[in-house]
Amino acid sequence: MRVNIDTERRVLELGDRTLELYSDEAFHVLSDLWVKVGWNQKYSYSFAWLGVPVIQMPEDMIRYQEAVAALRPDVIVETGVAHGGSAIYSASLCRLLGKGRVIAIDIEIRPANRARIESHPLSDLITLIEGSSTAPEVLDKVRSLIAPGETVMVVLDSDHSYKHVAEELELYAPLVTPGSWIVATDGVMKDLADTPRGRKEWTSDNPTQAARDFAARHPEFSHEQPPRVFNEGTFQGDISHWPEAWLKRIR
Repeated sequence: MRVNIDTERRVLELGDRTLELYSDEAFHVLSDLWVKVGWNQKYSYSFAWLGVPVIQMPEDMIRYQEAVAALRPDVIVETGVAHGGSAIYSASLCRLLGKGRVIAIDIEIRPANRARIESHPLSDLITLIEGSSTAPEVLDKVRSLIAPGETVMVVLDSDHSYKHVAEELELYAPLVTPGSWIVATDGVMKDLADTPRGRKEWTSDNPTQAARDFAARHPEFSHEQPPRVFNEGTFQGDISHWPEAWLKRIR
């Protein structure tokens, strides 16, 4: 795809199409390119939350907090810990809301990351579980930490292969309470196959495809973005590493 930007004429040329530069359609093209180039340059690796590295797009973090604030879950289950920033972020939302706690799972929690999380002021809201998110004993441990009647939200951010995400969706979706969400993050992989750091197999081997196929098999879930709490702009799209990530339990 060839893109030419002419700021003097105020147009964006996309192949044989000419778009007004200051338009929603042109902004969509520019934001998609920005996301791809930013991902390749590891832009999301340049942020921390309350002192802990958080490898997320700020735009996704803001949208996520909107959903958490609206839902006010009792429990947020997260697969994938890495440096711990996402767990700390979720815990900080729980603390601000005066409700909720985090169960964070990773196949390997490195000693330095564990120490950072366990010494953090929000550590009392986080339970760490080391092991594969799809292992029966790990899932049993998660279930044991959730009381009857609690509202549960799940965020999948570990191994992003289609196979693993599809398995996580099947295993963790039953924990999600009606009206809540399970989120298959980092589906942006499907758009990154042609980047220098991408892989050609990502066009089909990605979380978005796993979420689409899961929704097709499970009518009790609706594949939809959380509604926006506020929007006085004209652009209706999302600048995100989590395209088509959100699955809402409707019954």
